[in-house]
Amino acid sequence: MGKSRFHWLFFPCLRLTSSFRRCPLSNRSLIIASACVVYLLVVVSQVGYSQQHRDRRFEKEKYRHTRGLYNLDITDSVDLQTGASFVVPTRSNVVYITLKSKRLKPAHIRGTIRPKLRRKVRRNKDETYSAFTQNKLGTLERDAGQTKRKFASNTSRGETRDVYYKSLEIIHTDAQADSHISSIRIYSQTAPPWLSPHDVKDMRFLADAKVLRIKEVSRGDSPSLLVFEGETTTNLQHTQRSNVCGGQCGVVSSPVDTTEVFAFHLDRVLGLNRTLPAVSRRFSFLYDGQPCPVVLWDASLYPEGRAAGWSTTRLTWGEYQSSLKQRCWHKNINPKPDSGCSTVHHYEWSKLALFDFLLQIHNRLDPSCCGFRPRQEDVCVKHNAECGDRTHIQLANIIHRGHDPRHLVFTNNKGFFDRNEDNLDFRLLEGIKELPEQAVLVLKNKRLREKLLQSLFLDRTYWESQGGRQGIDKLIDVIERRAKVLLTYANAHGIKIITMNV
Repeated sequence: MGKSRFHWLFFPCLRLTSSFRRCPLSNRSLIIASACVVYLLVVVSQVGYSQQHRDRRFEKEKYRHTRGLYNLDITDSVDLQTGASFVVPTRSNVVYITLKSKRLKPAHIRGTIRPKLRRKVRRNKDETYSAFTQNKLGTLERDAGQTKRKFASNTSRGETRDVYYKSLEIIHTDAQADSHISSIRIYSQTAPPWLSPHDVKDMRFLADAKVLRIKEVSRGDSPSLLVFEGETTTNLQHTQRSNVCGGQCGVVSSPVDTTEVFAFHLDRVLGLNRTLPAVSRRFSFLYDGQPCPVVLWDASLYPEGRAAGWSTTRLTWGEYQSSLKQRCWHKNINPKPDSGCSTVHHYEWSKLALFDFLLQIHNRLDPSCCGFRPRQEDVCVKHNAECGDRTHIQLANIIHRGHDPRHLVFTNNKGFFDRNEDNLDFRLLEGIKELPEQAVLVLKNKRLREKLLQSLFLDRTYWESQGGRQGIDKLIDVIERRAKVLLTYANAHGIKIITMNV
């Protein structure tokens, strides 16, 4: 059966072979030549199609490579040149180049974040600029709380020493003048609701205004103030002018005093509205271009001029505790002449205590550092011996506007984020019987982090100087832990939570 099938299959081939042998030699040669021509045509057509397909694939891969869809390694390139088989890279071959480490998924930040634009930085290196930086301003000390400098000309105390420079601009302002991009980034139609339109306008001025004049203002032995006057297009008819600032100005602090910026946003988020607008800004002629906190200049804090100093309320610790017990100016009732009350409304002390406790600012209510263990480098160490007679310790930096003595203004907000929970200054809360309801609700409803992230994100320079989202989260962690301690303390001591709309 197997042999018959084999013969049946090969029988046509045998007949063709025998017929080919019986043909004349000329016919056999013609058949062989025709077969060779047909085979040659088939081979040439296959080679042309293969080359055309390879060229088309090479153009396609070249297009994808230039578009950044994936990167080819060395072995792929060799295969492509030698004509070897080419394997299309899978998703694991994709290469992502990032300049920053991967961050956790952030909380909801108000508005849509658009990609960062790379701007060409212009550097002014003319001789006039060099002379200004070296001869006029000199070298600034980097110690906290000091911005004292020496000028060539001698000036008397209380005078204003200024250096005029027409077109002095910071480095990133030059770029923004061309691109119209502010370092205050608001990508939605409106700013967060806790920031008023005036706050946003002041923040943009402090961050982006062209610097026209730099002044150093000194008064006696008090630390000097470094004030810059900026160019603005707004109407300044209602701006209070003084011999220090002829228009709209900002006070530049040391780079180590960055708490001023955080304090401003925390104050607005809690609904206290007692701090002056503050941003972080780089000046090419100050502190080697490091970010510096800049606070809005408010002439109403100096009703009699800078030479006369702040408009302050002078109180000792004993007088302060007495005013808390008497609830001075509560319900707009005038206190008795012999009561010893100050001009400050009773609710202001509750707001100040809450604010200072969260940031651990001791230079107002506890200037001698009696409520915690100070470090050796703290300025208050030399006054720590006064804690034996706390009643006569003088409070400091209790400041109000000249036309509004009932409400405080929180200035010089030098806080501390590195103080542990076992060393918090509870002396700041001593005598406080009420806390503002609006601020406490923000601390209770777990939205403090979300609001602070939204608010601090607006200040690009401060956000980046603190290490971005990761650094900001660490600062907020400290505030949240202190908020829990504060709420526990208020519950344990029977502190009431009331509405304070004064």
